[in-house]
Amino acid sequence: MSSLRIPTAQDLRTLLRLALPLVVVQVGMMAMGLVDTIMVGHLSAEALAAVALGNLYFFAVSSFSLGCLLALDPVVAQAVGAGETESVARAVQRGLVLAGLLSLPTMLSLWPADPVLRFLRQPTEVVPLASEYARISSLGVVGFLAFVVLRQTLQALGRMRPIVAVIVIANLVNAGLNWILIYGHLGSPAFGTNGSAMATVVSRWVLALGLLGLAWRELEPRLVPVRTGILDWAPLKRLLALGAPIGVQYQLEYGVFGVVGMLMGIFGTEPMAAHQVALNLSSITFMVPMGVSAAAAVAVGHAIGRGDMDGARRAAGAALACGVGFMLLAGATLGLLPGPLARVYTGVPGVVTLAMQLIPIAAVFQVFDGIQVVSIGILRGLGDTRTPMLLNILGFWLLGLPTSLALGERFGFGPRGLWWGLVVGLIVVGTTLLLRVRHHLSREVRRITIEEAQLQE
Repeated sequence: MSSLRIPTAQDLRTLLRLALPLVVVQVGMMAMGLVDTIMVGHLSAEALAAVALGNLYFFAVSSFSLGCLLALDPVVAQAVGAGETESVARAVQRGLVLAGLLSLPTMLSLWPADPVLRFLRQPTEVVPLASEYARISSLGVVGFLAFVVLRQTLQALGRMRPIVAVIVIANLVNAGLNWILIYGHLGSPAFGTNGSAMATVVSRWVLALGLLGLAWRELEPRLVPVRTGILDWAPLKRLLALGAPIGVQYQLEYGVFGVVGMLMGIFGTEPMAAHQVALNLSSITFMVPMGVSAAAAVAVGHAIGRGDMDGARRAAGAALACGVGFMLLAGATLGLLPGPLARVYTGVPGVVTLAMQLIPIAAVFQVFDGIQVVSIGILRGLGDTRTPMLLNILGFWLLGLPTSLALGERFGFGPRGLWWGLVVGLIVVGTTLLLRVRHHLSREVRRITIEEAQLQE
């Protein structure tokens, strides 16, 4: 049986109709960090590095919780495909319960940032600012995780307009509050990097509450009334068992980039700032295949729910064509324009010079980054959440990170060597995930039913 099918024009249109709003959502989420980075970048290199480090610490801590909640992708999407409205409602309500359970340990883990960053030998002038940024950010964790649950639900239902609208609103709020709180406009004190953290916290609550308000018509039947049994531990445990590998995979992936960022800090403040510039640029382009990946999880999940394996294969083919095709263009752009792109972020000469060396390396791994993230979305729609976790351990931690250490420190390539190690890891992870997708699609895949504990093996 064939593992992938060439998508028809209709398959491509269907995927793009779902993916384009999701890309807007992903870019909108990224834009919040971009605005923070650009605004504090004009304060000083220390401020830019501090926000970079604070954000890195926040996502390193919260990525497990975020990933766990993505278990809703296959569960809700497959239930929607099967036309089981009660299963959708129970999954959503259990998702909110799980978000609440994960919030407290996530918030508490953000508070010891100062000793952790000092232990990791980060620049002494940056650590206090980054630590305070992380502690303030803890106030937005509950809102952020609640937003994730509501967003994944609406994505699976194909209701994208409220998500796009609330992303636009939150970005406007974030930009306005950054302008006021960082620099002290409109009578506000100038809070500097702390002002950026405050703006981000408010914006994350705007995401959750705004989505609840704008999408109440779609969400009300799934939230009211509270279904019996949503606090039963057995199905919650099964949902967590499905989501935990995603959480670990997110933790590993954020973690390896985080470790490289920490290692960059050992070389000094300017290398840390340059790393943030290059990473931010590559992260912006990454949001497009990330959106395609989310669309792939939904489209493949719908097909599995209705028992249409051929449709799942065509959806997977359409997702790979769109996601990888975009990253080819993105890589070419980064490779051709490193200087102008770096100067958008900062005018500090040393930071610009080093960023111009790192951005072309980011251009090299764009295609493999696209392959790996789209493949992960396809696998999530199929219900395979364990393979990406295992391949992250192999590709990033057992191969990529040691290569970074060897090239960066032992062989003296410095910041560039650290980034080339990431390229090696991405090549291995992207290639092996694509092979796993082909393996799954060569056979019949059963639907996941949390109520009956029929988790995909």
